[in-house]
Amino acid sequence: VGSERDGGFAQYLCVPSANALPIHSAYSDAELATFMTPYMTAEHMLRRAGLRDGERIFITGASGGVGSALVQLGLLRGAEVVALSSQSKVAAIHALGVRTVLAREDGPPQAQLQALGVPTAFDVVADVVGGKQVASCLDLLQVAGRYVTAGAVAGAVVNVDWRQLYLKQLSLLGVTMGTAADAQTIVQHIEAGRLRPLLAGTFDLQNMAQAQQVFAQRIHVGSWVIVPPSA
Repeated sequence: VGSERDGGFAQYLCVPSANALPIHSAYSDAELATFMTPYMTAEHMLRRAGLRDGERIFITGASGGVGSALVQLGLLRGAEVVALSSQSKVAAIHALGVRTVLAREDGPPQAQLQALGVPTAFDVVADVVGGKQVASCLDLLQVAGRYVTAGAVAGAVVNVDWRQLYLKQLSLLGVTMGTAADAQTIVQHIEAGRLRPLLAGTFDLQNMAQAQQVFAQRIHVGSWVIVPPSA
């Protein structure tokens, strides 16, 4: 909705009944609204990458909607999660249960990990940022590692050493949104209380322009929710 289908900024809309899933939860409507699109995308990313219990995953943009979903879903799979975010949001990512969180402002991830004495080889990189950091993220993958991406907010055109791909036998995976099965998985996690909503705040529908301005500042953790009038 709002991408392949009209109605993202609407008070009323119609959707196929197959896309309306009941959720039994004590979370508020606004909290529930933070889940589906970002968490479904994140679930699809991790499923495509085949992340398994005991593997190591490096997550970029960890404070955003999809990034924070990747963190929670990665931890649920039993993976060791290392996350990258801005310095101001490091504490919020630690609060999700991530032991090692790197600040983007502190230099290349590999150098930061070496300084901390943390292993620099990962099974999976989950990237929702793109841009210049792609090359350094590829460096983090071990042989036969998997790089999965669903975003390019830092830039859609990147320069990488193409030899990395074949010499390390890497897999590059692109993901857009998710599937009906991914959606059902997210609902099950919500109802079981395994996922935490990260609601940055709400805006009334009539204040959409202000919401867009605040969103563009990228000072939030999680997701903003637009609340339509009730009547």
